[in-house]
Amino acid sequence: MSAEQDDFLTVAEIAEILKMNPQTIRNWIDAGKLPAHRVGRRVRVTRADFDAVVREGRTTNTPIPRPTSGSYTADDFWGGVPLPSPG
Repeated sequence: MSAEQDDFLTVAEIAEILKMNPQTIRNWIDAGKLPAHRVGRRVRVTRADFDAVVREGRTTNTPIPRPTSGSYTADDFWGGVPLPSPG
């Protein structure tokens, strides 16, 4: 495989690297969150664009604020708000 071919990733390769569903990767591309090149029905993402998206999505050690109302929503859960321990 040449170096030029290594510069592009398929949706399946990205999904495998991130251990995610390929449809999620397609959704990111459709939403413009992950830049991609389309050639006919084929979609390719440059390694540089993929690396940039991964870097931008990296979380920090900044504490996540807890809701003050005492109730938690699905958005809190999926957004990473720590839920209280049962008990």
